[in-house]
Amino acid sequence: MMPSRHLSLIDNLIINADRALRTLAAGSDMTCERPSPATPIHEAELSDAERKKAAALMRVNHTGEVCAQALYQGQALTAKLPNVRAEMEKAADEEIDHLVWCQKRIDALGSHTSYLNPLWYGLSFAIGAGAGLISDKVSLGFVAATEDQVCKHLQSHLTQLPEADVRSRAVVEQMLIDEAQHAEVALEAGGYRFPGPVKGVMTLVSKVMTSTSYHI
Repeated sequence: MMPSRHLSLIDNLIINADRALRTLAAGSDMTCERPSPATPIHEAELSDAERKKAAALMRVNHTGEVCAQALYQGQALTAKLPNVRAEMEKAADEEIDHLVWCQKRIDALGSHTSYLNPLWYGLSFAIGAGAGLISDKVSLGFVAATEDQVCKHLQSHLTQLPEADVRSRAVVEQMLIDEAQHAEVALEAGGYRFPGPVKGVMTLVSKVMTSTSYHI
């Protein structure tokens, strides 16, 4: 095994730019470690209205994963402790599974990902980098609070998805399990527990993201 070398700021910026392009590119070459939970399930017959609604909800989930990639990459760039940086990079790698699963499901439903993803990626990257600059404790706490918001959205989507769309439901159910675990790991690693008012602001921001991604 070759010894790892310290990466310069320029190296990290190039790596992050490459990650951003691959995350945002439709039909990107990203591959997932785990097969999609939808793979072994037979595609059900859906009405046009059901297909449209399922696609819109999965588009929201895909945008959430785009934001997660940006958030983790921004935090990894500014994290002060090597172990925290490693945790952020590991979490980003695990979220790739969700990103690819959602992309494939949207394609299968005959729809498209959100046209606003580049905007949300940029904002999330800046927020993640900013949290990392403040402190690793805040950075990890932000991960936990964000994943808590994601879990609420996923639980809501399970009640909104058409009952017949068992393939989308399988993807969302596994994502919910994984996101809850990410939140727990971040807190166990020393993340700061954000107070209610801060989480309230995060909820308002997430509502803007989900409502726009649902339609655009």
